[in-house]
Amino acid sequence: MRLAERVQDIGTETAFEAAARARALEATGRDVIHLEIGEPDFDTPRNIREAAKRALDDGWTHYGPPLGLPALRDAIAADATTRKRFPVDAENVVVTPGAKPIMFYALLALTGPGDEVIYPDPGFPIYESMTRFTGATPVPIPLREEHEFRMDVDELRSLVTDRTRLIIFNSPHNPTGSVLTQDDLRAIADLAIERDITVLADEIYGRIVYEGEHHSIAALPRMAERTILLDGFSKTWAMTGWRLGYAILPSPLVPVFSRLIINSVSCTSSHSQHAALEALTGPQDDVDGMVEEFRARRQLIVDGLNAIPGIRCLRPHGAFYVFPNIAGTGADGPALADRLLNEGGVAVLSGTAFGTVGRDHLRVSYANSRENISRALERIAMVAASAPPESAPAAAAGPASVATRV
Repeated sequence: MRLAERVQDIGTETAFEAAARARALEATGRDVIHLEIGEPDFDTPRNIREAAKRALDDGWTHYGPPLGLPALRDAIAADATTRKRFPVDAENVVVTPGAKPIMFYALLALTGPGDEVIYPDPGFPIYESMTRFTGATPVPIPLREEHEFRMDVDELRSLVTDRTRLIIFNSPHNPTGSVLTQDDLRAIADLAIERDITVLADEIYGRIVYEGEHHSIAALPRMAERTILLDGFSKTWAMTGWRLGYAILPSPLVPVFSRLIINSVSCTSSHSQHAALEALTGPQDDVDGMVEEFRARRQLIVDGLNAIPGIRCLRPHGAFYVFPNIAGTGADGPALADRLLNEGGVAVLSGTAFGTVGRDHLRVSYANSRENISRALERIAMVAASAPPESAPAAAAGPASVATRV
């Protein structure tokens, strides 16, 4: 079979591959602690599940409007107006089966051969993969440990050319947990306005913030009209399997997204949208409880990793990941991730799953119980202490001072 050239280099998510390897190891009888998947370990709150059951019983089992059920679009608009602090009209809301289609549709709508897309490295791998698939050129902007894994706006400016069509950023950020400051957002907005560039703001972790409040670039003057705001229900309400995402779009993109939805998925399942409606408008106690539990786990894992010789770990401001530097162990990310799984029974991801900058890092998800995180830390310490000495450390090792951790 002759495959189309465009699918030859299409990427994937290493997290799913790593999870499959971990499950295969478990099938042999090994105990594996899963810290590789970016998925809350909580069940979807009961009131949300009950709303979906009622919707099924009430006959919401047929095709729905391509852009989403009007009631859900209204609720998203109201919630975004309050939480993201800029006026949102329901007509600018688009509901999709998961948030990945938003990335795909944005790239299909705005880019093609000869165009450039700036995206974070390390960053969610689908940004680069889908950019290449659409024929555009991905341009990585490094997120460096010394800059707290935030986008350096001066460096961003140096990467912009006349071919730049889209700037993608993610805050709170996967895989590092960094959060852009208001000054960062203002500088990105000034550049986007000056150079007439559209921004894709991935805010899927916007409700999981530990210090201060989440800020949306779309709330800044003149930015709603040039921002594709991506959000969804997977992370906040532990609804990964429900496949529910949404975008808030500039008006000219709404009919384009509508046609892309009709051509690809037709619509999002109606009973799932009723669950999403309950998620937004129902009690939020479960969400608040999940965030507080993540906060406690963050403390545990950051302190535990910084106590291991050869590892240093910044304290993330959001999401549920840490991105420790493990160069001082004498191993790089791919080697240590492999040894942790096979020798220690701990599944994590190499930082290289998210770009080139992460070679000396691991991504560790703390979406697991404190008991399992403690067990995993013991195993990580054991494996790190026995790391093979033949590869010299690429950077100074040891815990960073508390004052420099954020």
